[in-house]
Amino acid sequence: MTDFAGLELAQPILRALSDEGYTTPTPIQGKTIPPLLDGRDVMGVAQTGTGKTASFALPILQGFATHSRKARPNRPFVLILAPTRELATQISDSLKTYGRHLHLRVQTIFGGTSMRPQIGAMARGAHIVVATPGRLLDLMTQNHIRLDGVETFVLDEADRMLDMGFIHDVRKIAQAVPKERQTVLFSATMPKTVEGLAADLLTDPVRLEVAPAATTAERIEQRVLFVAKGDKRALLGDLMNDERIERVLVFTRTKHGADRVARHLNQNGVKSDAIHGNKAQNARQRALKGFRDGQIRALVATDIAARGIDVDGVTHVINFDLPNEPESYVHRIGRTARAGADGIAISFCAHDERGNLRDIERCIRQPVPVFEEHPYHAADVADAPANDTPKGGRGGNRGGGRNRGRGGQRQSAAKGNNGGGGNGGAKRGNGGRNRRRSQGGNRGNAGMAA
Repeated sequence: MTDFAGLELAQPILRALSDEGYTTPTPIQGKTIPPLLDGRDVMGVAQTGTGKTASFALPILQGFATHSRKARPNRPFVLILAPTRELATQISDSLKTYGRHLHLRVQTIFGGTSMRPQIGAMARGAHIVVATPGRLLDLMTQNHIRLDGVETFVLDEADRMLDMGFIHDVRKIAQAVPKERQTVLFSATMPKTVEGLAADLLTDPVRLEVAPAATTAERIEQRVLFVAKGDKRALLGDLMNDERIERVLVFTRTKHGADRVARHLNQNGVKSDAIHGNKAQNARQRALKGFRDGQIRALVATDIAARGIDVDGVTHVINFDLPNEPESYVHRIGRTARAGADGIAISFCAHDERGNLRDIERCIRQPVPVFEEHPYHAADVADAPANDTPKGGRGGNRGGGRNRGRGGQRQSAAKGNNGGGGNGGAKRGNGGRNRRRSQGGNRGNAGMAA
């Protein structure tokens, strides 16, 4: 099988795929679609950007193409659960795009907005419901949605759903779905909690794994900058002076931190917006649209909010704060280097984040190369033990070199190379430890595995 026609999909679906310029399935699509068309349950390990949405969306649409049915009030035929509003919206958009010639009703159900339009839409009938667990349970409790007619049940990004505390909601929803059904579960990782959930919900599933965690980083050039915590915003502004950082995702650990960073960037002439759970739904969608359309150069996000971001052309990912969970680092940097492109990931590491960096390097099984020539590189942070506590103050070995070779350093950061130009003082102050780390990183990004 080399193209979608070889999957024997209905002509209306093939026509929609052709309209979008899609002719060849991705690896996950090629492995997932045939067993789903045969009615099998599927458990897949795949990250965002592998084409997993189409891998379950196309078989669902094929079912309606071969057996046309009218939408029923409050009783969908298909239920898809997603952890975030953004992901639910993007799945719905994909279904509408691929099913545009099938005249199906796809309804998205999520919180953070009025229930009334969603209740009205369900009363008019929907073939497919894409929902976040919390709002779906609210509508179920009020008898606005019945799941006794669900024939296909999909859980997307199951690991993130459980991380967000939805395990009991998911199980309660699953109990309301008929036992005689087809079930699909996708997860970027497969911890024991997800394995247990899959064992309870799936029957003799086909197990698939495509692009295991961290393999996408083979196309991502990674660098870490050790920096005094108080210098992070100045460092970010300095990097953003390079116009080759065209479309960048900036990750922070907290919602308030995301707002502060976006505000700082805007004040420095970098068109930016923040996306996180405290933002109203219309504000989040507006920020995503602006980022996707190129009106916003920098989108600042928290991990949970970013899980629903599916935007091509992200040239850089900047970890303003290192994540507490090393797997989140893999998810973050995977937002660049999509669809065969290359990407650059730059991480800031302060004193109190050395332990996080150590855990990340263990997870990806390689050191992250140090960009030690940058003027903001802080040698005392780089040389501190991983369990060192924050020392406060601005610190760092940057005073002598900040004004030397600034343009050259920005160029090096944007390109992701290991230095270049000026600031020899910073390098001399680092001792052998960072040189050893950088040399280790230069062996390349291949072979990463979570």
